[in-house]
Amino acid sequence: MASLLNPIGLSEQRLAAAADVRGRSLWRDARTRFMRNRAAVWSLIALILVGLFALFGPLIAAWSNQDIDWAVLGNVATMGQPSVANGHYFGTDDLGRDLFARTVQGTQISLMVGIVGSIIAVIIGTLYGAIAGYLGGRTDSIMMRLVDILMSIPYMFVLILMLVVFGKSILMLFIGIGLLSWLEMSRIVRGQTLSLKNKEFVEAAIATGVRPLRIVLRHIVPNLLGVVVVYATLLVPNMILYESFISFLGLGVQEPMTSLGALISAGSSQMQYGVLWQIGFPLFIFIVILFSLFFVGDGLRDALDPKDR
Repeated sequence: MASLLNPIGLSEQRLAAAADVRGRSLWRDARTRFMRNRAAVWSLIALILVGLFALFGPLIAAWSNQDIDWAVLGNVATMGQPSVANGHYFGTDDLGRDLFARTVQGTQISLMVGIVGSIIAVIIGTLYGAIAGYLGGRTDSIMMRLVDILMSIPYMFVLILMLVVFGKSILMLFIGIGLLSWLEMSRIVRGQTLSLKNKEFVEAAIATGVRPLRIVLRHIVPNLLGVVVVYATLLVPNMILYESFISFLGLGVQEPMTSLGALISAGSSQMQYGVLWQIGFPLFIFIVILFSLFFVGDGLRDALDPKDR
């Protein structure tokens, strides 16, 4: 039986090596390269911890984000300082509200804005860029000139104008950030599509009579998945930065909800009185999220395209 399975007499070590080579794939190699990047791995662990903090933080908090501890406000000696005894792990803000609960909610809002805004930008930008790159010619020129015109408009000015005209709400924040941040994604996807549209598998699909839209969705977009994943990872921190800047100006999420940007803005006004915990804890989580996302994005870029290293 062994001679039938191994007619040319290869050793067991060579057979195992050959089986290992046959079993390798792009994603397996990418995972191996990613795990060798210590900064990316530790950043991924930090993101998981932040996600657990945002997910299970409400179960740990002894206070809600809206309750006011009047006893803390009445004690001038320990005005709002962090204390495990009274359940204020991060202290309280200037209104006596628990900063731990508010930081948990701010982390949830900031992550939600970053992830949802990135998903909207990825979907619109990928489809728009893939269609423009595949169709080419005059259609491509018109679609990309429209992108150039939109990119020439100041992004933050348009976002602030939308929030002022249509009202300050988290829904409008999602729409404004997501619908205006797909432009760069469309240009990246369009460039990658131009290099894929003349490949053999696309020409084979055209020869068999597959419609253009189906070619884009079934053949072009799946082969862009690596680029899209990397850019989406790098897009999330930009979304969080946009939201934090808008909330810092007072145009983002409104009370009783909060975000990391709003907490940092409120804490910065208390620094002159020596109250550092109000800005310290939200700012620490904000920095951890941003740096971790950037390192994970760089790790994914190197893992999925090692030629760029």
